[in-house]
Amino acid sequence: MSRKQLVRSKELPELPGDDSGCTILHADMDAFFASVELRRQPELRGRPVAVGHPGGRGVVLAATYEARTFGIYSAMPMSRAMRQCGGLVVVPPDHASYSEASKQVMAILRSITPEVQPLSLDEAFLDVAGAQRRLGTPRQIAKQIRSQIADELDLPCSVGVASTKFVAKLASSQAKPNGLLVVPRESVIAFLHPLPIGALWGVGERTEEALARIGMRTIADIAHTDVSTLVNAVGKAAGAHLHALAWGRDARPVVTDEPDRSIGSEETFARDIADRGAIVRELLRLSERCAERLRAGGLVARTASIKIRFADFTTITRSRTLPEPTDVAQVIYDTSCRLYDALGIDGSPLRLVGVRMEGLAAARSTPQQLTIAGEQEEWRAAEQAVDQVTARFGRGAVRPAALVDRSGSGGSPNT
Repeated sequence: MSRKQLVRSKELPELPGDDSGCTILHADMDAFFASVELRRQPELRGRPVAVGHPGGRGVVLAATYEARTFGIYSAMPMSRAMRQCGGLVVVPPDHASYSEASKQVMAILRSITPEVQPLSLDEAFLDVAGAQRRLGTPRQIAKQIRSQIADELDLPCSVGVASTKFVAKLASSQAKPNGLLVVPRESVIAFLHPLPIGALWGVGERTEEALARIGMRTIADIAHTDVSTLVNAVGKAAGAHLHALAWGRDARPVVTDEPDRSIGSEETFARDIADRGAIVRELLRLSERCAERLRAGGLVARTASIKIRFADFTTITRSRTLPEPTDVAQVIYDTSCRLYDALGIDGSPLRLVGVRMEGLAAARSTPQQLTIAGEQEEWRAAEQAVDQVTARFGRGAVRPAALVDRSGSGGSPNT
């Protein structure tokens, strides 16, 4: 694919209305990891390509659109993807290259406007209200973004243009691959209502099933259903939120430098593990990692949660709100263990475990920090001392006895 082909928009029907007021853009790179690999290996263009590690626990991290025609998608086990497509080209990931490409993409977006809210390595919202006098209409700005990314980085990008974040994100997904779609204000309802309920932001598999049980199939169905009925099906907050989205109402602004809402870490085991001792040791290691990141960021967290994935890929999460916000690994670990034990799944083989801390707030520097005292304060002092040793001598210089590798190899087998 040449650079001229990269910037050639996917042909989409024009929606009635103009783009005045459509100052929210959602820029989304197409099959980002795979596109970076194709840029490096152009001879693979036009072939089904997946990024990931073959065999074992490898999963698909990204797939070209040629691969997607075989039903291959992100997070699919690579072994299954290779069975479904005999000619699949598997490319090992190069995360440093993806990170560098992401920085270059975000730099281009910020050259358009400082009002950029990255969502991940490969997508971001922009508010271009202040850039129109300099660069033209929102449609013209979107075209410039796609052209500039193609010309300078040789990567394809789809852009949605609308008056709200939700509709802009939906528009970019409809524009894929390598397209541009503007949804004028007067066309929002006509654009939204025929779409399936799964297109609504926040509708996952369980919510979709709950809505399907009461006959909801399209966004129009949700829009024309009483809020009380939706609340009964999916809860008060979700019901009201989905009803507003179904009418295109979304007041959220583009937020630059949005702070982290949570800090977490997870581990996929090399093989399924059913032994409780091994699982709680991993919970300890992940708790240590979360606490270290909290302290490094000057943060405390109010809610601890664990994530468990079974051998059959079934995944569950459980959370608990703490009496006081914390940055202490021992508190996080104790809570994680109680959450795990409460599941009653001892002996069940697990594929993955994770620990996450939510409800973040700035920590105070006084000894009376958040009224924490006694044993927890002693743990904090000990862990802060470990932070200082780690900063001087490197990670692993000091660690809990439970995490010491007695095999002599010098590290956790799952690091």
